[in-house]
Amino acid sequence: MVAVLMSISACASPGAGEKYRDDKMDFGAIKNVAIMPFVNLSRDQSAADRVRDVFVTALLASGGVYVIPTGEVARGVGLAAIQNPTAPSTAEVIKLGPILKADAVVTGVVREYGELRSGSATANVVSLSLQMFEAQSGRLVWSTSTTKGGVGIMDRLLGGGGDPMNGVTEKAIKDLVTQFYE
Repeated sequence: MVAVLMSISACASPGAGEKYRDDKMDFGAIKNVAIMPFVNLSRDQSAADRVRDVFVTALLASGGVYVIPTGEVARGVGLAAIQNPTAPSTAEVIKLGPILKADAVVTGVVREYGELRSGSATANVVSLSLQMFEAQSGRLVWSTSTTKGGVGIMDRLLGGGGDPMNGVTEKAIKDLVTQFYE
């Protein structure tokens, strides 16, 4: 009985969303990445900064690319006179690349971040999407999304509260980093 409930719960938990990867792009050529500030669509005012911080750390820890420090990205945004750093235009991406010596620029959207309630059960959830642009051409080369956490069947049956917010965020980011290297 427990095995059946656990398998149902696994099926109910959200996971990876849609993914786009440009087949013409040589992702092995990407060595330096600029992570722009993320758009925050959640109610938590600091969600975008928190998620961006976890993403920067995870990408650095992967050892596959160098992530340009956030302060340098902010300086580059100012020098390139980018009006909206959360959604730079193609021309702005092309202008920013040489300033930061970046091979790619990543933007993101935090769609959900925080506590989700379903009946008497609560759990943390994070939902986000990322887009990567080649800095030389400004072309979109990778786009993906994920959702982690939420109220599952086990939470409803046993009244669990789910994982801590940072744990859910780390799972979502790990999923995205894994998708990048696939």
